[in-house]
Amino acid sequence: MNVAKFRNEKLSLPGLMLFDTPKFTDDRGAFSETFNARRLLEAGVEDDFVQDNFAFSDKAGTLRGLHFQCPPHAQAKLVRVIRGRIWDVAVDLREGSPTFGQWEGVELSAENWDQLYVPVGFAHGYVTLEDMTEVFYKVTDFYAPQCEGGVIWNDPQLAVQWPLEGKLPHLSEKDERLTQLAAFRSPFQYDNTQATGKRS
Repeated sequence: MNVAKFRNEKLSLPGLMLFDTPKFTDDRGAFSETFNARRLLEAGVEDDFVQDNFAFSDKAGTLRGLHFQCPPHAQAKLVRVIRGRIWDVAVDLREGSPTFGQWEGVELSAENWDQLYVPVGFAHGYVTLEDMTEVFYKVTDFYAPQCEGGVIWNDPQLAVQWPLEGKLPHLSEKDERLTQLAAFRSPFQYDNTQATGKRS
C-alpha cells in the first residue's frame, strides 16, 4: 500500500491548518493513518502530543467552547470527528498577531476525515451539526484546571457565525459564564514562527 502524505491547507489565520487525511478504501471498508508525527513535522507542526480527548454529544446544536489553557500548560490541538459532523471554530488570541480577535470555522465530519490543527494561542470550540456526534482530539499538554480559560461563544466583538439556524445552543453552565474578549487580557504572544506552525 502506498502511504500518501497529509495534504494540509494553511488557513487565513497564521498557524492554523486543515489536514486532508489520506484514506484507503476497498471492499472491506477503509483504513487511514490518522496521526503520524513525521508527516506532521514535514508540514511544519513540531508539537509533541501527550493526551487524547474524546467528547460525545447526543444532540445537534451542542456547543462546546470557546476554550483554551493558559501557559505554562497551554495546548495545541489536532481535532477530528469520528461520528457525525461539527462546525469547528478557532479564534486568534495571540497578542501582537495581525489576526488577533479573528476567527475561522471549518466543517469536520466522519465523512470527510479532515483534521484541524489549532496552535497554542487560539481559543477553540465547536457546535455539533448532527445528533450522536463523537469528537476526538490530541493535545500537547495535560489538562490543568487552574489554567482553564475561555471566551463566550456569542461575543459580539467576535461575531462568530455559528450555524444554529436561529436556535440557542445546548451549553454547559461553565460555558454560559465565560467572559467577553473586551474583558480578556491575553497571556499569549505572537511571533512570526507561529505562521508556519513551528515553535519558537
